[in-house]
Amino acid sequence: MTATPDREALFAAYALPDREKRCVRMNFVASLDGAATLDGRSGGLGDESDRLAMQVLRALADVVLVGAGTVRVEGYGGLAVSEADAAWRTARGLPEQPRLAVVSSSLDLDPASAFFTAAATSPIVVTHAGAPEARGAELARVADVVVAGERAVDLHGMLDALADRGLRQVLCEGGPHLFGALLEEDLVDELCLSLSPTLVGGAAGRIVRGTPELARRMHLVHARPAGDLLLLRYRRH
Repeated sequence: MTATPDREALFAAYALPDREKRCVRMNFVASLDGAATLDGRSGGLGDESDRLAMQVLRALADVVLVGAGTVRVEGYGGLAVSEADAAWRTARGLPEQPRLAVVSSSLDLDPASAFFTAAATSPIVVTHAGAPEARGAELARVADVVVAGERAVDLHGMLDALADRGLRQVLCEGGPHLFGALLEEDLVDELCLSLSPTLVGGAAGRIVRGTPELARRMHLVHARPAGDLLLLRYRRH
């Protein structure tokens, strides 16, 4: 059995070739039989190695992007990297903490939740012009609200708006419907997948949902054993 990977080795393994060039990275965990969740949540599939890889990927990112459903289901609180990772960032001229952004069409988000109140930096809420105006005003008191699109979130416009804020390195942590939407728009540059040594069965969904069948060829960058788990990094051709 291979031990938990070294933190510095993971920083090297997931290093970004060009921080000025926009990159959309997806980070997911899946079971051996393709399930994206266990008991309705992805957290049950991960282990210490998966969590360490996630921490490194967050430290490398300018912004961590999630869908509103994932915030509710996974219980996202205020995201902050560790002191060691914050020091790693500042030593390289990056802000101490990455930003946190959530995509929501309905703005069904609680401004009093830890996602907003415990955030290390002001979160970003991405929505569209047709979203409920009163909800947008309420959330604007606890977050930066970005409007991209008229009646649905324009993902290209969203990424442009993030880049305008200097947030080019995007780490998306789900959920599967947001992954599907980004994939359908051909906006996915990398997939960082933790393959859990677990068989789940049942009716759990896959890491991509809500998109027509399509094929996007990816190139394997690394496959790193970490205990019984396998850390995979794929990049688009």
